[in-house]
Amino acid sequence: MNPLSPVFRLVFLIVAWILWILPAVMPAVRNREKAVKTDESARWGILLQGSAYFMVYSHGPHMWNSDLEAWRAIFGGVFAVMAIALFRSATANLGRQWRLEAGLNRDHTLVQTGAYRIVRHPIYASMLGMYLAGAFWAGTLPGWPLGLVLFLAGTEIRVRVEDGLLRERFGERFIAWQKSAPAYLPFIR
Repeated sequence: MNPLSPVFRLVFLIVAWILWILPAVMPAVRNREKAVKTDESARWGILLQGSAYFMVYSHGPHMWNSDLEAWRAIFGGVFAVMAIALFRSATANLGRQWRLEAGLNRDHTLVQTGAYRIVRHPIYASMLGMYLAGAFWAGTLPGWPLGLVLFLAGTEIRVRVEDGLLRERFGERFIAWQKSAPAYLPFIR
């Protein structure tokens, strides 16, 4: 199997992250209104998720200068493509409701279209996909498995906080959706 050059790895990572982040800076999403209710405890989840990404990508020059096996590039590419598609669908369906922190708009609606038909938190599923892409493209042991534990812990914090806000706002309608749609891992409730 032919290994791919270190330059390929960097270009692939940079392009994938640019394609992933683009929907978040589009005008329809960027022009969001101020939340009327937020829960700052979700920031702990953001901190853990950020630490996980740091663990995947922080390596010495030896790893970054090494070749990338083709099978790792392929699996990383598959996860990146799925993550990009999920993120695009999620942000398009949320529109002005999308925000980094957990919060509700004055006229917040319970979005159940697009990627939200598959999971309640497709953005977290897409973030996990980008984490796994990074693990395939740049992960080393024991960094990426430890980072994965941090990422999942952070995601669980964020899911619980956001589910609480949505349950408070939409009541039985949200509870019914919560019973029918998994949080962020398809087929796992």
